[in-house]
Amino acid sequence: MIEVKNITKKYGNFTAVDNISFEVKDGEIVGLLGPNGAGKSTTMNMITGFIEATEGNIVVNGYDISKKPGKAKKQIGYMPEGVPSYQELTAKEFVKYMAELKMVDRKTRKEEIENVIKQTGLEEVQNKLIKNLSRGYKQRVSMAGALVGNPDVLILDEPTVGLDPKQILEIRNLIKELGKKHTVILSSHILSEVSQICERVVIINKGKIVAIDTPENLETKTQNKNVIYVTVEDKNEKMLSIKNKVKDIQELEYIKDNEDGTKQYKIVSDEKIDLRKTLFDILPKEDITIFELKKAEVSLEDAFMKLIDDRQENTNRQQENIDEKQEKNKKKDVEFKSVSNTTKQGKNFSEANSEKTELENNQKETDKEKGGKE
Repeated sequence: MIEVKNITKKYGNFTAVDNISFEVKDGEIVGLLGPNGAGKSTTMNMITGFIEATEGNIVVNGYDISKKPGKAKKQIGYMPEGVPSYQELTAKEFVKYMAELKMVDRKTRKEEIENVIKQTGLEEVQNKLIKNLSRGYKQRVSMAGALVGNPDVLILDEPTVGLDPKQILEIRNLIKELGKKHTVILSSHILSEVSQICERVVIINKGKIVAIDTPENLETKTQNKNVIYVTVEDKNEKMLSIKNKVKDIQELEYIKDNEDGTKQYKIVSDEKIDLRKTLFDILPKEDITIFELKKAEVSLEDAFMKLIDDRQENTNRQQENIDEKQEKNKKKDVEFKSVSNTTKQGKNFSEANSEKTELENNQKETDKEKGGKE
């Protein structure tokens, strides 16, 4: 449905998006995830044709956005960040205006507008001025504007930003419903939102793609430790010595005392080793009663932070290598110049000695000739 091929966007010397590529299949809900300023909105603006890519190609439903912009844009419904709309229009008037801009067939336009208003839950406020609506309803109006004309692709830039928890839940449910009939790309820096809505995630940081995968796979791939939290009653205080009896325990850390007299501990092992069964077997034998034992799950937040940190660490390491090479080259350059100067000085000294010797020999010959004449 959507192919993004080696896209780069530069503003002077600043590279906002740096040679990224990804695909979105028909009927998928894909999230563009990244911190503020990562390049998400720039990428969306290039997909919609709002801004032109410096390099690369974008194909929407078979149409190259740079070669056939009219046909490509007809496939897209775009909801920009910030709920841009005409405040003096009613919700229905705005949707009607968007239908006219998109050249929806006159014969079906009225029915299309009514369907979109119903679909986005605007029936009760359709005749109210947009400026008098809550932010949640304004988001719905903006989404209705994107949806009118029944485009194959919906692109939603930060669709829940600034909403309260109830409004966020409503918009999320609406996006899930829209995903049943449309291909959806949405951007967000809210990790839980992407995890709950999207089938795949494209993580962008500093204009580059860090990872592309399902939220579940990202969580699994970035997990390198197995963490268990266990709450126990340990009258004889044997818990900390358990590490000596279970060789696969890498870390055993006391967390806190609870009001009921129990204590919580954190136990860490290798990602491939699950110690829960072992603990259930050994702890009762040590007269330690288990009140609760749960495995800590890696969240998308954890995966996101690890990927970003790893990327930054690699970037720093690469920069250090570059700096180190440059420093070595500087030293070699200084050494080369030093040797060159020494060689040059030696050569000059040798030439001077040669000239002195030649003058002395010439003087001897001159003196000899004078003696002969006398």
